[in-house]
Amino acid sequence: MTERYEAKNDTGRGKKLWRWLSLTVAVLLLAAGTVTMMSVRAARANEASTAEDNADTSETAEATADSGEEKEGEEEGDDAKTPVPVEVAAVSEGTVSAYISSTANLVAENEVKVLSEVEGRVLTLRVEEGDWVKNGQVLASLVRDDEQIAFKKAQLKETNARAAFDRAKELVDRELISREEFDKLSIDYEIAGQELAEAEWALKKTTIVAPFSGRVTARMTQLGQHVRPGDELFQVTDFNPLIARIYLPERDVLGLEEGRIVQIRLDAADQVSFAGRIRQISPVVDTSTGTVKLTVEATEPPKEVRPGSFVTVNIVRETHPEALLLPREAVLRELQKAHVFVAEDDVAEKRSVTLGLEEGDLIEVISGVEAGDQVIVAGQGGLKDGSAVKILIADANAG
Repeated sequence: MTERYEAKNDTGRGKKLWRWLSLTVAVLLLAAGTVTMMSVRAARANEASTAEDNADTSETAEATADSGEEKEGEEEGDDAKTPVPVEVAAVSEGTVSAYISSTANLVAENEVKVLSEVEGRVLTLRVEEGDWVKNGQVLASLVRDDEQIAFKKAQLKETNARAAFDRAKELVDRELISREEFDKLSIDYEIAGQELAEAEWALKKTTIVAPFSGRVTARMTQLGQHVRPGDELFQVTDFNPLIARIYLPERDVLGLEEGRIVQIRLDAADQVSFAGRIRQISPVVDTSTGTVKLTVEATEPPKEVRPGSFVTVNIVRETHPEALLLPREAVLRELQKAHVFVAEDDVAEKRSVTLGLEEGDLIEVISGVEAGDQVIVAGQGGLKDGSAVKILIADANAG
């Protein structure tokens, strides 16, 4: 009975344990299923939100693109409809030249500083800066009292020496004096003559005169100033001729010859230009610079030109007659290429051009346009081929 009771109790406890384990497993499975369902729902919610955001973004981008296309279309439409105001000039025919250019100072070939040759005090001044003078004209004079006294003394000494020599000459012929005594008197006479010549020269040099005809360009002395030999008193300049010394590379000198006409332009005033000629070409090349010196002489320079003026010398290297000429402002350059816009029937036509020589504001065009074409010279910066234009100014005589 006891064994049967214990077995029965063991069986009851086993069933209770099995029920408890089964219940626990069921609870755990239920909890796991709940968590899994919540995760799935959250993932689906996130996917839905992302899809909505992407849809919104796509719609915004499409709206922006549509707006941009509309604006671009509107702008293109406006450009196509609104003519661009421009200025034009006609392609002309004329002569164009290429130049070898160099700069230099135009200087007087004959320019000297007049120096004092004797010592003394300035007594008079006869000229001022800017005065024109002739060769030998008195510029100033020094006090000459000492020189006059010295001259008179030398004159007396020479007179006495000459008289003694004349007497000795008669006596030696009659053999009344010795040859040695005669030679001594002869030497004294020659010395007296030299001293008289020196005194006369010093007296003459107290008068300062112009060495040649020209213009007084500087006065360096004052009235009453004490001067010594070598002191500068005046500067006299001969304005004819005026020359410029330029230095060109050896390759540029090849083919040039003396006497060729050149153009000289005053840098201080571009409108002042005048002719000149190549007077001298150096026979040697400067080994340190590889250049050759050319001396250019101005022929009949205008009054505005002064010695020392800075000038540009242009030597014609090549000339093309009957060339097609464009205004420089019409040409648009892109690296090695160039183009212009030609106005035809209120439309801008872009044309590539081949350029040649350039001179001043004009450029030779070899191909791309013809004489009489109206090229746009202002307002072409924003043009495209086919843009509508409105001509404001047309200069048929440009160039």
